[in-house]
Parts: sequence; structure tokens; C-alpha cells
Amino acid sequence: MQLLHAPCWPHLPFQGCKSPSILALVPPDRFLQLSAINFSLHPSKLEKSIWVSHRPSIFGCGSTNATSVEVSTGTAENDVLKALSQIIDPDFGTDIVSCGFVKDMQINEALGEVSFRLELTTPACPIKDMFEQRANEVVLAIPWVNKVNVTMSAQPARPIFAEQLPEGLQKISNIVAVSSCKGGVGKSTVAVNLAYTLAGMGARVGIFDADVYGPSLPTMVSPENRLLEMNPEKRTIIPTEYLGVKLVSFGFSGQGRAIMRGPMVSGVINQLLTTTEWGELDYLVIDMPPGTGDIQLTLCQVVPLTAAVIVTTPQKLAFIDVAKGVRMFSKLKVPCIAVVENMCHFDADGKRYYPFGRGSGSQVVQQFGIPHLFDLPIRPTLSASGDSGMPEVAADPCGEVANTFQDLGVCVVQQCAKIRQQVSTAVIYDKSIKAIKVKVPQSDEEFFLHPATVRRNDRSAQSVDEWTGDQKLQYTDVPEDIEPEEIRPMGNYAVSITWPDGFSQIAPYDQLQTMERLVDVPQPTPV
Repeated sequence: MQLLHAPCWPHLPFQGCKSPSILALVPPDRFLQLSAINFSLHPSKLEKSIWVSHRPSIFGCGSTNATSVEVSTGTAENDVLKALSQIIDPDFGTDIVSCGFVKDMQINEALGEVSFRLELTTPACPIKDMFEQRANEVVLAIPWVNKVNVTMSAQPARPIFAEQLPEGLQKISNIVAVSSCKGGVGKSTVAVNLAYTLAGMGARVGIFDADVYGPSLPTMVSPENRLLEMNPEKRTIIPTEYLGVKLVSFGFSGQGRAIMRGPMVSGVINQLLTTTEWGELDYLVIDMPPGTGDIQLTLCQVVPLTAAVIVTTPQKLAFIDVAKGVRMFSKLKVPCIAVVENMCHFDADGKRYYPFGRGSGSQVVQQFGIPHLFDLPIRPTLSASGDSGMPEVAADPCGEVANTFQDLGVCVVQQCAKIRQQVSTAVIYDKSIKAIKVKVPQSDEEFFLHPATVRRNDRSAQSVDEWTGDQKLQYTDVPEDIEPEEIRPMGNYAVSITWPDGFSQIAPYDQLQTMERLVDVPQPTPV
């Protein structure tokens, strides 16, 4: 590789529950009377119910312990921003001011009153209450401040690259695949309970059952309307709903199980997924079918999967199939963020037994570098709840299983937020040094590229003859002072770069990593 020089994110207990539930702390005026029998959530209420984790963040917390703030010599707004910059987002490792969380600031310096809004990346942020508390503390520590009003909100549900998606998917922030590549390991159980855990955390959630040959969702949930409806004007599918979660499955189409060839199944899945009126969702959980064939590849290529959760069991045979799935996601640039080892043990007579052996889950973690492992015990109630149409986390929100899914939900929220941040800032153009800065997701390496070098390395049919391989775009056709007009993410694998001549270049991360890099890049002058 040649080097070039640079140019010039109190819980709401169920009645009789003595331990934390998966739902949120809410003030008395918002208290929802819920019971294990009458578990009913409405999307509008979910937006007000924010579940709060009392566990430390996966990535640790930055320093937010300052108790006093010196008065800035600048404006009152600078004083407040300086105070708020002490609060570090533990997932991004950056202060909340730099993250762009502070909105709508209003200051009455004469009365010493300050009000502002903290807009978080997701309503399911597990450290939302910490942000609100610390914001009040640090701003009140400013000598001239007498009163602080902090309002909490979340960014609108929207993928990073909405313009390139089918209309039905343009208001979904995160799409999470739950996969095992092997049948019978409890993948659907994990997908459904994860989705209802995320809903209990305050998020707007949908479930897509992608198994056309053997749909499980109609058995595991009990919606009042068990048939999908069609919008005759838009010719779109209206999802059914249960406990505040939107549901789509081939099992709700009135067709039962499909008997058809692979290409037809891929088309059915594509239609069900992309023509559904999902509306605004923070998380769409996809229950992937077993295998690594056409259906799985179609799903991964049609929708921009944010991340994948892998489900396995302790047996070596399960590991072999799961490994194939992890490799498939790796090739498709979909990060695997957690492994769930189901049916791993049970307790009896004061002892813990491992009937299927041990080690499959940890082996997946170690071999493929997946950072988080969650163990699900053998519980008759977990199986019974799936058969009865009531998810276990709703039937017993204070149990051991619900606690495990609570931890998994926090992991998914934090990892998805981190991935979105990495993708949105992976490739940017720095005008001050006239260079393209690249920091590929899941990598610590950061480097700079000359814009002309990137443009000259385009490998599309407009630049390279598809038949002969001859270069059509000549070196001198690209001016040295060319600058990109826009850089947009294209999933987890590439960016789209728009140039002044109107050409839109697709630049995969893998290709960017092989280009000639700039050295001795001058640091931008701070403003």
C-alpha cells in the first residue's frame, strides 16, 4: 500500500411483584395499572414508559462527578454548554453536547432560569434517568442558575439512509435479526421475548416472522385480529397488533404454512416485509428462518440489518450450524452483537445440572469475537408461555427469564446505538484539510484519503469497461481539487459519494481500505 502526502441510551412493578420488572419508572400521574393477567400496553403509553437499568453500562461510564462549574467569561449559553459537556455518554465515549443531544435551550439570565431538551438516540435508552439527573446537577451548580427545567425526548424513528429504502421501511430506526441457522433451538422464543422486552423499555417495536414454511408467531402471541388486512388504496399490508407490538407473519395471511419453491418464498417474504405499513418503529425484530440459503440472503440484502443476535444450544451439533450463520452475517457486513445460549441448565435439589453439556455459546463468543453471552435456563414456564400465546416476559416480568431478557434488551439498545453512530461517521469529508476521513465500523483504525484518489478508484461500469476491464475514466479526467458534494452511508458496508458532475459513486469500506492514504495530514484549526 502506497502512502501519499496531504495537500496544503422507581421501575413499574406488576401488582404483587417484589423485584424490578422490565417496565419503567413513571411518576404517579402516569402510573399504569397492570397485572400478570391484564398485560396491556398501547404505543402511545409506551412512549412515556422508559425502563431504566440500574446496572453500569457495558462500556463503563465516563467522569460526570463535577459538583461545581466556574462561570464562563463568555455568554450564559456557553456556561450551560460547558457544564453539560461534563456528562459523558458511556456508549459513545463523548460528551452529550458533542453528541448533539442538547436542543431548544432557553435562558433567562435575570431570573436565573434555564430550560432545554435532551434528545437521545432511542426512547429505550437504559441510562435516560442518569442523563436527566446529571443535567440538573451540573447546570444548577452554575452560580447564577436558580432553576433548571430538563425535558427528555428521543430522535424520530428513521434509518440512517432512509431515501434508499422501500417506503414501508423508511421510518424504522433499527432492524435486528434473531438467527440460529438451525431449527429447534428456541430462536422464535428469543425473538418474541426480546421484542416485548424492548417494548417494555419504552420503544416502538414490530416483529416480522420470516419463516414461511413454519411460522411460529401465530402460536406465540394472541392478537385479537389474527388476519392481516390490506389497505385497498395504497395496496399495502396493515400489521396486526398485540400488547402494543406490531406483528406480521405468513401465518396471519390465512394461508397456514407455505408449500412452494425457494424463489417464490423469497418473493413472499420481500412483499410481506417491504409493503407493510410499519409506521415509526425504533426496533423491528426479524425472526429469521433456519439455514443460510436464498431466503436468508434475500432478507439480508433487501433490508439494512443493523445487527444480529445469535441463538444456540450447548450441543456441539448446534455450534456447527450456528457458525455457518455467523460467517454469513460476517460476509454481509452485519455485526453479530450477542449470543443467547438456550436450554443451558436447570436447578434441582440445590444443584445445577447441564443436561446438554456446556460450552457451545462460549465457543461462539471466543471463536468469532462476539462480545456478549446470555444464558437461558430450562424452564417449563418458558415453553408453556410460548404455547399459550403470552410471552414469558409479559406473563412473569419478575422472573429469572425476564431478567435475562432485560439484560439482553439493554445490550441490543446500546450496541445498536453504537453501530448507528459508527456508520453515520465512518466516512466524512473535512473541508478544512480537503481530505476524506475514514474510520470503518468495528475498527479502531482511522486514515485520510485524497478526494481525487477516491474518485479515480471507482469500479462501476461508468469508469471501467465491463467486458474488457479497460479503464474508461482516465487519470486526467479527475481534477486534483475535486471535492465531494455529499457522502451518505449505504448500510454497514459502503458509502455513496456524490461528486460535482452528478455522478454517485458506491465506495465499499473494503475498497477504501486498499486505496493510497494521505500522510502528514494537518490537524484542522479549532474554531
